[in-house]
Amino acid sequence: MKDFSHVMPDWRLRTRLLELGRRTLVMGIVNVTPDSFSDGGRFFNPEAAVKHALELLDEGADILDLGAESTRPGSQAGGAAPLVSAEEEQARLLPVIHGILKSRPDAILSIDTYKAATARAALQAGAEIINDVSGFNWDAEMAELCAETGCGVVLTHTRGRPEEWRSLPRLVADEMLAVVRDGLAASLKLASDAGIPPKALVLDPGYGFGKSFEANYALLARQQQLLALGRPLLAGVSRKMFLGRTLAPLHGGQDAPVAAREAASVAAQVAAILHGAAIVRVHAVRPAVEAARIADAVLDVDACRHGL
Repeated sequence: MKDFSHVMPDWRLRTRLLELGRRTLVMGIVNVTPDSFSDGGRFFNPEAAVKHALELLDEGADILDLGAESTRPGSQAGGAAPLVSAEEEQARLLPVIHGILKSRPDAILSIDTYKAATARAALQAGAEIINDVSGFNWDAEMAELCAETGCGVVLTHTRGRPEEWRSLPRLVADEMLAVVRDGLAASLKLASDAGIPPKALVLDPGYGFGKSFEANYALLARQQQLLALGRPLLAGVSRKMFLGRTLAPLHGGQDAPVAAREAASVAAQVAAILHGAAIVRVHAVRPAVEAARIADAVLDVDACRHGL
């Protein structure tokens, strides 16, 4: 068993507790957008999104993470005038939430949004978790809403806004770790001030969110140090641009396309698990489930060796 004695072993969601630490949990991504970097809008249609979500559950996903606004580099997410309004976001999400829960009433749904209005509607429709990529920084009402509804929360570290990411100054390894640690600590303070109990919170270092190519690897290598913040970690490295850049020598000097990043994604997911992640957020569930089993077996042997 993994050693999570220094963090909460259970994640308190809106209506249930989810055990963390016995094995790595896999969060499957369902993008209900026309412009996702990873799937190009294949699941924008509600029926297609529901079908895909059910397939991910069949492949072993423990949680489904539904998002209806792209936060890819260069997008307007988080700005004063986002391209996707709260109303449009809800129109995309709610039919999918209803469709999934109609077929699988026990499915655990997470909603990838930074808008409090969308979060409220999704939770009322049956979602259990709010995954706020801004760490409570883009909507002043979000922390209070999460406290009021008692939902589970993922607080992600995002450096700047997507349209700024390409122009942000580069940080060296130790600087990036400190920035992420301090940013997540600030988000935890916002949660505490709003009255959200610690056991409702999971932290995401935010790979690719305002981090340079090299900084993502430096952060991944040091990720376990973030456990000092006292909360479990979720890692979302699947198909990220920094993986494509690493594979460029194998693709004629060009970044590997998204479709060619799956093996690299699995490798990065295993690294994240071995460096303390309790949950991995992925596009391809089945290979992630299998890889997590192997990583967990390695950690189990190491734990036994040290008498944990």
